[in-house]
Amino acid sequence: MNGLTSTLKTWTLLAALGGLLVLVGGLLGGRGGMVMALLFAVAMNGFVYWKSDTLALKANGARELRLGEAPRLRAIVTDLANRAAIPMPRLYIVDRPEPNAFATGRNPEHAAVAVTTGILELMDERQLRGVLAHELSHVKNRDTLVGTIAATIGGAISFMAQMLQFQMIFGGGSDDENGGSPLGAIAAMFLAPIAALIIQLAVSRGREYLADTSGAQLTGDPEGLASALELLEAANQRHGLLGRLGRCGSRQRTPEPAANAAFAHLYIVNPLSARQVGSLFSTHPPIAERVQRLRGMRALRRAA
Repeated sequence: MNGLTSTLKTWTLLAALGGLLVLVGGLLGGRGGMVMALLFAVAMNGFVYWKSDTLALKANGARELRLGEAPRLRAIVTDLANRAAIPMPRLYIVDRPEPNAFATGRNPEHAAVAVTTGILELMDERQLRGVLAHELSHVKNRDTLVGTIAATIGGAISFMAQMLQFQMIFGGGSDDENGGSPLGAIAAMFLAPIAALIIQLAVSRGREYLADTSGAQLTGDPEGLASALELLEAANQRHGLLGRLGRCGSRQRTPEPAANAAFAHLYIVNPLSARQVGSLFSTHPPIAERVQRLRGMRALRRAA
C-alpha cells in the first residue's frame, strides 16, 4: 500500500466515524444534544492533544537524554531529521530492558522521540536507523493530529451513547423528537461505541503501515526496518513468555511491559501484544504483514 492509498483509507475511516457520530446524534434527539457532546469531546481531547507529549513521556517513565549520552542515537536522529526536513526532536530514554520506541508531540516543532535502553542494546545501527526513521515519519505525517481527530469523534460517540442510555432509563422525548425507533436507539447505545473503537484502531493500524513505508523511503533501506521488526517481535514474545512464567510461580519475576495501556498505540510494536484478543481490536498490524510489505518494497526497488 503506497502513502496516498494509506492516507485515503485513513480519511475514509475518519469520515465513517463522522457518519456514525451524526447517526447517534440523530437518535439521541436533535442537534442540541449532538453539539453539546461534540463540544465536550473536543475540549477533552484538545487538552490531551496539547499535552500529549508530556502525558506520554511521563506515563512511560521517559527521561530526557543527557548531554553526551547515547551519541549513536543522537547522530542517527540528527541525520534522519535533516533528511526528512523536520526540526530535531527532543530525545528521551526509557530505562527498561524491553526493546521498543515511540514518538509523540502535536506537530514536528513540538515532537519527542523515546527509545528504551533495551532497543539500544539489542539493535545494530542499520536496524536502529530503520526504527528511528519509522518514528520520525510519524512526526512528519502528523499522526498525533490524525489520532486526536479519531479520538475526538470516538469520544463524542461514546459520550452520546451514554447520554442515550440515561435518556432511555429516566425518560426523554417522544420518538418523533428523537428521530428514531426505540430499537434503533438501543442498538446505537451498545453497538456505536464498539464500532467507533474498531474504526479508531483501524486508523491506528493504517498510520503504522504509512510510517513503515515513509520510514523505508527515508532511509532507502526497507530491509533495515523489516529485520528490526522481526527482532522486536521475537524479543516481545520472549518477554511475554518470561512474564507468564513469573506469574506462574517463578521467583524471578519479569517486569510488566513499560507502556501504559493508554499509550501502547504509540510504540513501533505493541508492548501489550501478549494480551491482544484479536487483530480486529489491535492497535498495530501484524508484524509478519508489515515485514512482507517492506520486503515487497525492496523487491520493487531491485526490479526498477
